[in-house]
Amino acid sequence: MTTAPVTDFVPLTFDGTDWTTVEPYLNQLLEREVGSAEDFEKWLLDRSELEAAISESVANTYIDMTCDTGDEEKAGAWTSYLENVAPKLKPIGFALDQKFKALAEEFGMTTGRHDVLYRSTAADVELFRDENVPLETEVAKLDQEYDKVCGKMTVEFQGEEKTLPQMSKFFESSDRSVREDAWRTVSKRRLEDKDTIDGIYDKQVKLRDEIARNAGFDDFVGYIYKAKHRFDYDTSHAYAFHDAIEKHVMPFVEALDAKRREKLGLEKLRPWDVAVDPQNRDALEPFDGGVDLISRSQDAFSRLSPELGEMFATMGDGSNTNGTADGASLDLDSRKGKASGGYQYMRDRSRRPFIFMNAAGVHRDVETMVHEGGHAFHSMYCKDEPYVWYRHAPIEFAEVASMSMELLTMPYWDAFYPSKEDADRARRKQLEGSMTTLPWIATIDSFQHWVYQNPNHTRDERTAQWIEIEKRFGHMGHHCDWDGLEDERKYVWQKQGHLFGVPFYYIEYGIAQLGSLGLWLMSLEQGEQAALDAYKRAMSLGGSKPLPELFEAAGLPFDFGAETVGRLVERVRSELEKLPE
Repeated sequence: MTTAPVTDFVPLTFDGTDWTTVEPYLNQLLEREVGSAEDFEKWLLDRSELEAAISESVANTYIDMTCDTGDEEKAGAWTSYLENVAPKLKPIGFALDQKFKALAEEFGMTTGRHDVLYRSTAADVELFRDENVPLETEVAKLDQEYDKVCGKMTVEFQGEEKTLPQMSKFFESSDRSVREDAWRTVSKRRLEDKDTIDGIYDKQVKLRDEIARNAGFDDFVGYIYKAKHRFDYDTSHAYAFHDAIEKHVMPFVEALDAKRREKLGLEKLRPWDVAVDPQNRDALEPFDGGVDLISRSQDAFSRLSPELGEMFATMGDGSNTNGTADGASLDLDSRKGKASGGYQYMRDRSRRPFIFMNAAGVHRDVETMVHEGGHAFHSMYCKDEPYVWYRHAPIEFAEVASMSMELLTMPYWDAFYPSKEDADRARRKQLEGSMTTLPWIATIDSFQHWVYQNPNHTRDERTAQWIEIEKRFGHMGHHCDWDGLEDERKYVWQKQGHLFGVPFYYIEYGIAQLGSLGLWLMSLEQGEQAALDAYKRAMSLGGSKPLPELFEAAGLPFDFGAETVGRLVERVRSELEKLPE
């Protein structure tokens, strides 16, 4: 179900990736006389609808490209947008931002309803530089190149061609020789492109540093904090988060590792020993294919909340394998040529979410499905917001919407695992993962801070820093023995797509993980309905309030320091003691 446009300024049929279509509407907004607060509000709504229409065209083009990176027409459409439309949107968008800022100040509409929008737009106006437009285009094209390199990665394993996501199930094999062989096979394939990916990242770092200096910053760190509208925390909070993880989470995961070594009968953990069940049971098999995944997810969401179940049912049955064709909202199964990872993308005009993932039949896919489902619920809850900008929350809170669904759906995971033993295994895996993911978040965030504070580093220096950070926080939260795997260890960071496409988008996961654990605790202490009510209340606000107020609406503290981390670690520890191992 879609929401009707709040204005008829933009025709219903509109190609926002065609500059000849877009430009006249932008110019109309730029040239329009605005003589009153009422005129200004109409101007804002018209601009919102235009940006929503453009955004939806861009979304569909991007989704289709990532669903089939080898399709020249789809790749060409995305490249054409990056080269011929995106660079032209930025200068005129800047002029519109300037007009908005001036009008908001003229009519006294900088606070209250317009506070968040005014603050963000003022920051964007301050940051914009014409000379950065072509640089940003080059950065985006390099990210597309990275996606294409990764999308082509396949291996021959057990007589069949497999994508790398499809290999993940073998990392959970109870046969250590199988998971070692799988790990080495995947790592060897990644190493074939290590120099290409290193080259892509070298160029991106150089370009981003240039962008920051053009805007008057000493480095990209200061620039990106402002560009991401991080008004409510700074680098000192990020470093405090790193320290809190080291102080409270690392002892917790080290205790888990000690148990893992004991149960597996190992003196040391190797990288292929961290995903397998500690009791060496076979990998969990929660579903078979995208259609089955959707059916089981529907069951879990519906039992958690009939309202969420109804919302999820609007997305489709999971059978689609052709991107956005025919208005589809899901493309789930892993296949050759598909970009790596998973995401939810809101089509802003029709106000319909799209979930992209690489399902391979492993438990991690369940986590991804309920995670991206949470993003979709967030989008649906605030879809009636008139301003397109407020239909998107700050990432730190957007990830609360998704991560909390991973935890709140746990009581209903019998939808995926009819066996209580398997369901409890999955719940334990989720709770342990809520902790072991935090060191990886700290690793990636710490790495990015160093990379962009030292933009002239060499590849050897970058590798050395990566190893130092990895020693502090472990490999995916685990301390492993890398003897004989020195080359593989150096390039683990290259699989993290966020580093290439959305720099500094990672600590948000840490902040949100703490928030989602807070909602989960609310469900335990005050009842499930209290947590669901808080979820809906906060998610319905979209991005219309400052970040601390969004957390407050959900009944959560906006804090990610040692006290909050320590309290949550202890509660997870106590809940794990109630679950069978």
